Amino acid sequence: MTLIHHGRGPNPLVGFIVDPAAIAYVGDDLQRPECILAERDGTLWSADARGGVMRIDPDGKQTLIAQNIDDHFDLAGDAAQSLLHGTLPNGLAFARNGDILISNFGTDRLELMTRTGETRVLADSIGGKPLGKVNFVLRDSKDRIWITISTMVNPWSAASTPQLADGYICLYDEKGLRIVADGFSFTNEIRFDAKEEWLYVAETMAKRVTRLRVQPDGSLTDREVFGPSSLGAGVIDGIAFDAYGNLWATMILAERLVAITPEGDLLELLDCGEAEATAAYEAAYIESARTGEAISFDTMLLCGNASVAPWMASVTFGGADLSRVYLGSLRGTRIPYFSSPVPGLPMAHW
Repeated sequence: MTLIHHGRGPNPLVGFIVDPAAIAYVGDDLQRPECILAERDGTLWSADARGGVMRIDPDGKQTLIAQNIDDHFDLAGDAAQSLLHGTLPNGLAFARNGDILISNFGTDRLELMTRTGETRVLADSIGGKPLGKVNFVLRDSKDRIWITISTMVNPWSAASTPQLADGYICLYDEKGLRIVADGFSFTNEIRFDAKEEWLYVAETMAKRVTRLRVQPDGSLTDREVFGPSSLGAGVIDGIAFDAYGNLWATMILAERLVAITPEGDLLELLDCGEAEATAAYEAAYIESARTGEAISFDTMLLCGNASVAPWMASVTFGGADLSRVYLGSLRGTRIPYFSSPVPGLPMAHW
């Protein structure tokens, strides 16, 4: 396993900029490849809006795996209907036996699907109430399952304001399902550091990363902001650690890829946003922070149209040595990738 360096020695990411000419692509005709899982043999698994995942073999062969194929997703037709309603597989994680945990942002459920498509619901309520917008799922080395709920508001676009903080984190273990932290501004992806001492949380509408110390019983304490209080243009969506301890992050809508160093400094790695659309979104964000009114979906749709990963949503390390970076997106039809100067931190399934 790759060792994390905790900031000792020169940071290989400092000074690194992604060369657009060096970006290649994998996959064709994908639907909402929001989250990507990578395996050692080069196989990729991409969330797919048809109601499951797309398996992409190392030779490029694609296989859609879904219990019932849903054809509601049509960005060329009704983008709002496609992105806000229907089954929307979002965050993915491998169960210990290789099955796929799916946080379904459309059905508001945590689902478990075998590699041949059989699906069952693991959770759709807590304390007798609906879960809310189930965004992301992560399994740790102790086989515990961590789930993020972005908001209780439906459709999720109505929660697009920094004034709302109704997101929370659940833990699913031998004791069942329980809330371990709440009060987040649109809870998105979560990741552990190398020793699983801290859980890092992308708070989308707050433009920041928050971290909490993980106790042996799964409770979370010592909540604090990690890195800048604002990561700048766009809003944070996906995060992933590299082996040095940098936390990579996608800034959706501004279409930026950034990283927070172990010391908390911000590095800009890629910017493929359009200045005019980004400025319009940032102006709407400031107004929303003042009024509490949600940012309009039409303003969001202006963003990301020329991006290499339209509505850049996630970052995944893969390849045999974990030095290949894949970018997930909400409006893309393929997956861009490039080489990193530092490998990724291995996930629990690696």
